[in-house]
Amino acid sequence: MMKETRADPDELLASIEKEGHGKITVFLGAAAGVGKTYAMLEAAQERLAEGVDVVIGLVETHGRAETEALLDGLPVIPLKMLDYRGRTFKEIDLDAVISRHPQLALVDELAHTNIPGSRHTNRYQDVEELLAAGINVYTTLNIQHLESLNDVVAQITGVRVRETVPDKVLETASQIQMVDITPEELIQRLKEGKVYVPGQAAEAMKKFFRPGNINALREMSLRYTAKRVDSQLESYMRVHGIAGPWPSGEKLMVCVSGSPFSARLIRTAKRMATRQNAEWLAVYVETSDRMSKSEADKDSMAKNLRMAEKLGAEIVGLYGDDVAEEILALARKRNVSQIIIGKPDRTRFRELLHGSIVDKVIRHSHGISIHVISGQRERAERKPDKIVTQEGRKTVNRPVQKKHSYVPYLMSFLMMVALTVVTTPLKSFLGPVNISMLYLLPVLLSAARWGRLPAIVTAGLGVVIFDFFFVPPFYTFTVDDFRYVISFAILMTVGFVTGTLSDRLRNRISFSRDREQQVSTLYSLSRDLTAVDKLDRVLESIARKIAETLDGQVVLLLPDDKGKLVLRQSSCSEHFLSDSELAVATWVYERGQKAGQGTETLGLAKALYLPLSTEQGTQGVLGICFNATETGDQVNSEQIRFLDAFAGLAAMAINRIKLADEARQVHALAESERLRTALFNSLSHDLRTPLASIIGAVTGLLEDHDAVYSPDARHDLLQTILQGAERMNRFVNNLLDMARLESGMLKLNKNWCDIQDIIGVAVNRLGVVLAKRPLDINIPAGLSLVQADYVLIEQVLVNLLENAVKYSEPDSKITIAVRKEPMDIEIAVANQGNRIPEADLSKVFDKFYRLSSPLQVSGSGLGLAICKGIVEAHNGDIWAENNELGGVTITFTLPLSDELSDKVSKIEEED
Repeated sequence: MMKETRADPDELLASIEKEGHGKITVFLGAAAGVGKTYAMLEAAQERLAEGVDVVIGLVETHGRAETEALLDGLPVIPLKMLDYRGRTFKEIDLDAVISRHPQLALVDELAHTNIPGSRHTNRYQDVEELLAAGINVYTTLNIQHLESLNDVVAQITGVRVRETVPDKVLETASQIQMVDITPEELIQRLKEGKVYVPGQAAEAMKKFFRPGNINALREMSLRYTAKRVDSQLESYMRVHGIAGPWPSGEKLMVCVSGSPFSARLIRTAKRMATRQNAEWLAVYVETSDRMSKSEADKDSMAKNLRMAEKLGAEIVGLYGDDVAEEILALARKRNVSQIIIGKPDRTRFRELLHGSIVDKVIRHSHGISIHVISGQRERAERKPDKIVTQEGRKTVNRPVQKKHSYVPYLMSFLMMVALTVVTTPLKSFLGPVNISMLYLLPVLLSAARWGRLPAIVTAGLGVVIFDFFFVPPFYTFTVDDFRYVISFAILMTVGFVTGTLSDRLRNRISFSRDREQQVSTLYSLSRDLTAVDKLDRVLESIARKIAETLDGQVVLLLPDDKGKLVLRQSSCSEHFLSDSELAVATWVYERGQKAGQGTETLGLAKALYLPLSTEQGTQGVLGICFNATETGDQVNSEQIRFLDAFAGLAAMAINRIKLADEARQVHALAESERLRTALFNSLSHDLRTPLASIIGAVTGLLEDHDAVYSPDARHDLLQTILQGAERMNRFVNNLLDMARLESGMLKLNKNWCDIQDIIGVAVNRLGVVLAKRPLDINIPAGLSLVQADYVLIEQVLVNLLENAVKYSEPDSKITIAVRKEPMDIEIAVANQGNRIPEADLSKVFDKFYRLSSPLQVSGSGLGLAICKGIVEAHNGDIWAENNELGGVTITFTLPLSDELSDKVSKIEEED
């Protein structure tokens, strides 16, 4: 029989209605052989008949004729062939399926573990990539492969399933179709060889496929299906506003450690959170003692945290010596209603010695429900794991051998021998009490220098030597006075306590140093990135900081103009990037997900690759290849989290610079548009006016056939034409001069010039303009020559005089004053008219800037900007200020040449 459930509409809205995101349909069964693949192919044939573009990505028929018959007519994507340990295996070709981009792809056996060398570690990750590409997927799954049910299946069947799928895959499925048959029918199929070959079938029926196991798995499948139906009903009631007993918000917390037993706690917490529709946290506490754990324990902790993250938990790390207090403090802060904690398999004596975390949590919970789950360590976890997959492959985890140093024990022995040699001749003078106190010194030194175990060994050695040489009867290990036994116990206790405290302090210092280095590095990097405004310098700083902190080679890859990922920065000249590594980095950039070493995606890569992601999208990829270690350890979760923080800072810095560049471009475009508008307005006014006067005068002269105009009138018309042409000429020259200044093409033709001559020529050029104006010129006698471009400085004076005339009353005086300073010559042009507001004095030299004036002033607003450019090209300065006569004075300076000053001084001495 087949049952179908549909996902919660709210979940569907969040998971599958995203633009370009595919939908997944899971054919769920209680065990292998119930007909999941057959049902999937039947549904695919129906879709094909409806006109849907269906392809087979990967289907395992296991040689069943009735299943193979359903393949007819369905297009097949060729599989990718991978070599592993001398054998060839077939895996789905993801790139080919995505390139084909069908409407529906069939991918069998969702819980399959991919061959090393595949892009992803698990097949469900392949399916997630297909969904992200907008391809709908049909797939199959047995209930025992669901991650949260893994320990329950092991308890019922006695078989530990190694290949699991996170619950979120089924939780976000658009459809779940349950495929079910009775246990008797399934066992009959086994006997007929329709599931396994006869030999394997007989073995399977003895172990896994027993009627009780099959019934239990069927019940689990039905319960999961019923839960989905109930979720659908609740969603329907919520959408349609139907009143009902809604559950109050619950929040669960599960306590995680490096123990393999924590995996069971995590699965239990997931099941409870699912049943109660509650949020849940996975919490671990780092203490001084736990910081010195072996690499195996650290790997086990990282594995447990990855499992919790896959199952949807929020990971929270705490640091402190009191585990129970830290757990309860977080529970109260996060409003946790239930805590799930495991009762470790410890002896009563050890609990009395170290205290019970579980008892303390229960005693101080105060309103928080505590679920205590007892259990024992699995013996198999202490041995190398043998993972058997569906195809018979196996992987053996090699135990990590810890190296021991015998130097501390040798040094402790030498200290004890030296102390014994020194105190033996003085034992009658010192007495047993003082000698016993002296033997505490090596114990304290060993504890401070080497830790707990060397301190305990040193204390034990001290007890033996003290008893043998200094306790009557001498040179025996017997004791006449029982009080010496108390001294021995005190000596051993001192060794244990001081060694423990020394270990804890050393671990805390090491941990604090590591944390301080990480925080300091992050702070230093953020400070450097904030101060730098160049992309190359930002990338160089990022690569250097990460390489120094994590001891590895770092590369930063950014997209070029065509969107292709290219290397932009490397921490060393010889980087590790190859074509295969660049392909991994490109995948990370396109998908926005981390991959490479230490992850379950493209895990055989040399380096770990992280996307530099911001709200604006992925900015690039950060890659780090850790230097090889003796143990060959892979990247741990703490390093990945630290690199995530680095990647976040780097992404924000890169994005900030890109946004700043875009802002500058936008500003430049806006400024260009503003200048274009101003130039257009100026052209329309300043060219149209003189052209109109020229056209009018020329038209009058051409139409004067009867010589109506007198000679004086004709002269006035010709004068009008001349003035209009000169005005247009000045305007065009200003535009050309401004273009030359801004393009950097202005070349100075410097010669020795007399300022008095330049002023005279400029005044003559404006003879008509200055004809009706009083002109006051003040030039001191014996003025030095200046080295300047005669024509350009003349143009400056012409522009200044013309500007002074425009912004002054018709009969007001214009003043030109020259003054010699020690290092330069100042030339000032002043008028009598309206003052300029103080805030606008610095703006008068901007392009196209024109003051508001009651006078009818024409012009382009380029004259003073050209003056500023020419004067600054001469290494001079120019400024404007209001004068005492009610007008404005514009002053500019030209530097005097030292060479000329020396010549003038010599000439004066000769004279």
